[in-house]
Amino acid sequence: MPKIKSFAPGWLNEPSPGHKLFEQSADDSSASTAIKYGKKAKPGPRRTIARRGTEIFVAVGKTLRWGDLAYLKESWETKHSQSGSGARIKRENSDDSSDYDIVGHATDGYRTIKTPVADDIRQLVMSPNQDFLAVLTSHTVHICMLPDSSHLYARDAAPFKPKFWTLGPTTHVTSRSAVVSALWHPLGVNGTALVTVTEDAVVRVWELSTADRWTFDSATLAIDLKRLADGTSLDQDFSASVSATNKGFSPDAFDMEVAAACFPARNSGGWSPMTLWVAMAGGDVYALCPLLPQRWAPPPTLIPSLSVSIVARVAATEDDPEASPEARLLAQQQLDWMSDLDNQEPKIVEGSYGEADLEVYARPTRPGVIPRLQGPFEFDLNPEDEQDDEVELKDIYVIGEKARLTDLMMGEEEELEMDDDEGTGLSLTVICLLSTSGQVKICLDVEGVEAQWLPPKTKHRSKPFTAPPSTPALLTFQTFDTLKPVEVMPEGWPMFSEDPTSRYSFYITHPAGITYVSLAPWVFRLENELEGDSEAGAEFRIDLLVKGHGSERERIYTQARGQSSLAAATAIRDADLGHFVLSATHNDPVALFFDTPEQDIVLRESPTATLEHADLPQPEVAWEPRPLFHIPEALDRRSAMPTWIDHLKTGRRRPLMHQELRLSMATLEVFTEGHKVIASEVDSINDAVAQLFRKCQTLQEELRKQIAKANEAKKKVDVITGEDSADESPVSQDELVRDRLRQVRERQEELTSRMEKLKRQLSRATSRELSDKEKAWSEEVRALKSSILGSEADQKPGSTPKAKQPWKRFEEIKSLRDALFAQAEELQRSRDGTGNDAPASPTPGLRIPAEVRRQKMAQVIGLLDRESALVDAVKARIERLSVG
Repeated sequence: MPKIKSFAPGWLNEPSPGHKLFEQSADDSSASTAIKYGKKAKPGPRRTIARRGTEIFVAVGKTLRWGDLAYLKESWETKHSQSGSGARIKRENSDDSSDYDIVGHATDGYRTIKTPVADDIRQLVMSPNQDFLAVLTSHTVHICMLPDSSHLYARDAAPFKPKFWTLGPTTHVTSRSAVVSALWHPLGVNGTALVTVTEDAVVRVWELSTADRWTFDSATLAIDLKRLADGTSLDQDFSASVSATNKGFSPDAFDMEVAAACFPARNSGGWSPMTLWVAMAGGDVYALCPLLPQRWAPPPTLIPSLSVSIVARVAATEDDPEASPEARLLAQQQLDWMSDLDNQEPKIVEGSYGEADLEVYARPTRPGVIPRLQGPFEFDLNPEDEQDDEVELKDIYVIGEKARLTDLMMGEEEELEMDDDEGTGLSLTVICLLSTSGQVKICLDVEGVEAQWLPPKTKHRSKPFTAPPSTPALLTFQTFDTLKPVEVMPEGWPMFSEDPTSRYSFYITHPAGITYVSLAPWVFRLENELEGDSEAGAEFRIDLLVKGHGSERERIYTQARGQSSLAAATAIRDADLGHFVLSATHNDPVALFFDTPEQDIVLRESPTATLEHADLPQPEVAWEPRPLFHIPEALDRRSAMPTWIDHLKTGRRRPLMHQELRLSMATLEVFTEGHKVIASEVDSINDAVAQLFRKCQTLQEELRKQIAKANEAKKKVDVITGEDSADESPVSQDELVRDRLRQVRERQEELTSRMEKLKRQLSRATSRELSDKEKAWSEEVRALKSSILGSEADQKPGSTPKAKQPWKRFEEIKSLRDALFAQAEELQRSRDGTGNDAPASPTPGLRIPAEVRRQKMAQVIGLLDRESALVDAVKARIERLSVG
């Protein structure tokens, strides 16, 4: 759901130049006053705002106004920041007063366009390439060739006069039926094909060319749907009658009174881009497929996808022996249509505004130019409490099925270029119907509308009568109301408006306000069920989907009672302007600015992003946006009393104005007429004053709420700054935080000491077994002890140790040392001749050199030192182990 951030900004409010785009001039207000007491205008759709980028075209009465919203916003903000609020109050001393008070409205970014229309403009329809603008009154259609924006940026008080063409000067006139819808064909070459639908169910296709004036005078194709509904063969004449329309009563004229028509988007799949959906006021829905101009430019994927589906249909009918003759005829007609298309060599036409080149085809003539009228559609699962006889449709909005590019590109190496949203969505066409009571009916085309033609004329008249084809049906998925019973107006005309952020969301403009509707909650879940391979429990899941929460809807704007009707909402998303919805009454704009939709889309499609953004702290909103209050029109409307007095002075009762008042029938008649005029004005003024009084009371309540919220915010600030206590000295926030940290540290130290005490008590109170590491360590200590001190097993008889123990080796070394010392002493004594029995001269063989003796002694001492160090190290290790 879009979240409203603010309503009409200052650059669209009075006295800014942006407000002059919507306010009514003096001529228009006097004309509306005259209409009020004269012939009442016929109700119809009011689409008086068209968009071209940041530029908008607004129809007010018979005039057309142009404005660049981005320029108006920037210039207003610049002047507001420079001059300040005081300079705007004292405008007579300001140099910028001419921008607000000049009669001709000579302001940059704003211009008045003069039109040749003779009645109030009802609808503005922008062409796909934004170079033509269709201007519709109740009965006439005018085509405006839009100039470049550079020609409109000029400070000129004179109205701008662009090139206008009258479409069908002998066709769309006041003596003929009213024009209900004007649609630019999605497959027209560079957006030059226009389809008009009149109230008497006549569809005309116009292929416009600025180089040929004749293209604006006659339509290339005209189809009378009433004749086509009763047609039996292709050879019949279904063109509209050139003579004046028959005003007599006929059942077809009553049942086939057109309320609205619609084309799906160009990037839709299947036959959708060439299918015209027509909604009748009585509640019936018809489809006309294929409806094409003489020259048409399909998207790159349209013809290949249709070729695949037609070939599959022909193969299925040929392989099915039980296929009906009607199915075989339809498959053959579609094959003839595609064969005619395949035999053509497309003409390459340069695209407009830097787009890719277009392949232009001629409309196939086989099996026929005029298709079969499919309908009226029956509504399956229609609510039982709904009375179809009482439903009066006002508008239709069709969302085409998604392009099935996966089947088309199966087995292909190259990938087609496509938009981000192309190929995503629902594989069924969604038809949305809107009635006078504000009821919205969401229907699904389960069977799928395909191209159909009437059968050819048979040569044998004696052919038996064939049964008519089965009646097509639409599945009613959901029905809901957007208006309360007290808000329903019989003369109201609700309208659909598309949403640029999503193809499955739209806006509904009705007399009571604007409602936002989104089909996204169930569209993608339903598509997952349709594409799923598992059929187990599919019926149960779809039943839960249908009975669960359906479309999201929210009233985003409520119109005050007694105000003029709203223009169809125009949704705009621009980097400079933001995301907002623009509408207008007869005097004032209505704008609703939303939060950036990209964030909402990311949160909707990514669950992880939802979790990440959910933890972010959101700032508190100290105020809630509310609609701008406009003064009721009755307080600004000119009184009709002076006009009535002028008529009285020049009428047949003028002698009464110059004589004394007398009681007579003529005087009573004059007073009765005057009372009617005054009573109508007094009632509207009373309602306006009551509305103003209620608004003043509401403002008082809102002011109290604002004061309460301001007090709450002040208390929070005082608590943060430490100024919440008046008796005690103020304490800074830093000191409060430090004191809190100190208390936390003390508490942590206390808990740590208690935990250590408990651990010690627990270790003393419980005895547990040794772990594997502790057991291994004890075995190592015992082994070292036995290796040094010896063990009882070594002293047993018959035990042979594998290696000498260190203490045994130590004893052996000591004995060797003593023996060596004894030998050394004996040799020394024999050398010195201390003994009597020693020979006088020793024998040469027993003499040991001094160097050898010293070396041997050094070796013995080294060995003794090593053994001593080894014994000391072992003793030290044992002492450490015993201490540990």
